[in-house]
Amino acid sequence: HFGSSSSCFPVSSLCPTAMQSSLVKYNTPILISTTYGGKKAKGKAKKKPEKQPQMTATEDILNSILPPREWTEDDQLWVQYVSSTPATRVDVINLQEELDKRLQQRQARETGICPIREELYAQTFDELIRQVTIICAERGLLLLRVRDEIRMTVGAYQSLYESSIAFGMRKALQAEQRRNQQTKLTKQLMAETQTLKNQVDDLQRKAAEIVSREAERREQEEKKHKEEVELLKRNNAQLKEQLESLLSAPKKA
Repeated sequence: HFGSSSSCFPVSSLCPTAMQSSLVKYNTPILISTTYGGKKAKGKAKKKPEKQPQMTATEDILNSILPPREWTEDDQLWVQYVSSTPATRVDVINLQEELDKRLQQRQARETGICPIREELYAQTFDELIRQVTIICAERGLLLLRVRDEIRMTVGAYQSLYESSIAFGMRKALQAEQRRNQQTKLTKQLMAETQTLKNQVDDLQRKAAEIVSREAERREQEEKKHKEEVELLKRNNAQLKEQLESLLSAPKKA
């Protein structure tokens, strides 16, 4: 038995230090085997240890819910099973305090997405499942289903979030490309508009010159026509006077 249920508790001098501490309560690590070249095997350590004691039904369920941890250190294979020791009220209080302590030590964020906070709360929930399973295996298995369902739901939301981020990035890139295309097209149309405006100004200037020349030419023609009319009128008056003079002259006998 151990004095706390909040971590990988201190064990004998054979206990390795490579495994990361967990809020789930585990038993003392067990040395499974030592390779032939291992230099730190003590006494008559063999590659295959003697047969382990038969586990109870509760321990089998616990190991199926929370599989044992295995690792190799200094050419030695270690295994650590989850503890089947029932938790007391003090253990639950210590678990809560240890959770708060680690949240603060590892600087977990209080809001938003935080992998550290998610990991610590997952370990806490696993420890609660362990404690409940020891008292009632069926209740522990039901909590396992709830845990797996929550993880599946969170995983689905995470996948949806990641896909939405990717979708948003694609849309942003497409929008940026369209914006660049629109900017390029706008500049091109503005250049064409300026060219057409210059052509319009040039044509308007030429049209004004043509109108001015035509007005001047028409004015000159009207003036010339008027002078010709006046000249014809004077000639007609002179001819009329001459004709009247000839008609009024006395005839000779």
